[in-house]
Parts: sequence; C-alpha cells; structure tokens
Amino acid sequence: MTKRIIFAKIDWTFVKNLQGERKMAKLIEVRFHGRGGQGAKTAAQLLAETALGGGMYIQAFPEYGPERSGAPMRAYTRISDKPINLHCGVTSPGVVVVIDPTIMDTVDVAEGLRDKGILIVNTEEKPEKIREKTNFKKGKVFTVNATQISLDTLGRPMPNTPMLGALIKATGIIKMKDLEEKLKKKFLKKIGEKAVKGNIDAIERAYKEAKSG
Repeated sequence: MTKRIIFAKIDWTFVKNLQGERKMAKLIEVRFHGRGGQGAKTAAQLLAETALGGGMYIQAFPEYGPERSGAPMRAYTRISDKPINLHCGVTSPGVVVVIDPTIMDTVDVAEGLRDKGILIVNTEEKPEKIREKTNFKKGKVFTVNATQISLDTLGRPMPNTPMLGALIKATGIIKMKDLEEKLKKKFLKKIGEKAVKGNIDAIERAYKEAKSG
C-alpha cells in the first residue's frame, strides 16, 4: 500500500546520481540483508515511515526464507515522489544495507546493485576489503561496526538502528532529526526512554564512525 502526506524532505541529488538523466519518477530502492531477529524488517519500516512523514510515497516489507530465528532474510524499502506501482522484491537497488556480515559468505549482497549504488556493511573491516569480497567496483562502499556500537549503547547486539545512522551518512535520503523523532513516537511507550535514548545514541555514533572507500 502506498501512502503520502505533504512537504518532501529528500536530497534528490542522490537519486539523480543513481538514475542518471532518465526522465522518470524519483524512486529510491533499498535492500536490507540480515537474519531473522536482527531487526532488518524494523529498519526498513523506520526508514519508510520517516520518509512518509516528509511527504513521500513509501513501501516497506520483508521477504523470508525459512521462518526461524537466525535464518537469512531480506527487507525492502521504496521511497518515491510519485505513487509506487511496483509490487515485488527489490532486485536492482540503489542502496544495499548488510546488517549481518556473515551473510556475505553465502549470499551475493551486491547482486543487482546499481553501478553508482551504495553498499553499507556492518563490519570491523575497511571498505576496501568489503569491495574486494563483494567485487563491487563502481559505486561507494561504507563500513561501520554497528554490532559493537549497539553493545556499547544498548547493552546487546542489535545493529539495525545504528545501520540507519550509517545509511543517513552515506545517502542523506532522510534527515537525522526526522528519524529520531519517528523513533521516539513509535517506541517511547513500548521500550521506554532509556532504550530510545540508547538507540538514538547508536544512530548518531554510527553516523560519525561510518567510513567510506
């Protein structure tokens, strides 16, 4: 289902770089790779709902393999200034976010990624090493140790929210303050002020620590 409010707040320079000069609706497609229980679905929804608050049409949905905790899964976000008529998984993303780096041992996370796309990986390794591993040569690669950040700020390994901080740094497709406000509205009553603050701290720290190469 596509939704829209008013007043878009997206840096469309990023989208133009992905799509070139083609005359088409401004559409961003993001693919998340993770494992069941790591919050890839939540991250995809938070990204979409933040963009919705800025006036965009959005989609966000997961795609599961074996439905068990720890099994590889994908989640997708689409953001557009026009109604979204696609109803399928994202096969040619502009951005790929890898929440669990061990997935790269068995999954081609760069599959279909646009030549000018962006790959963001939760890892201690440098971007150059990830580029070599994935054979992604033309776009940008960002790395951040989101697992360690979540351990430091939340006390447990939940790298999904810090990965959104890295995504904001890499793309600028949503604003930090908008994401933080959405997180407060969505989770304050559910998880409490301390946990919300920990997530915000994780997002801001990942934004600062994400490296490109």
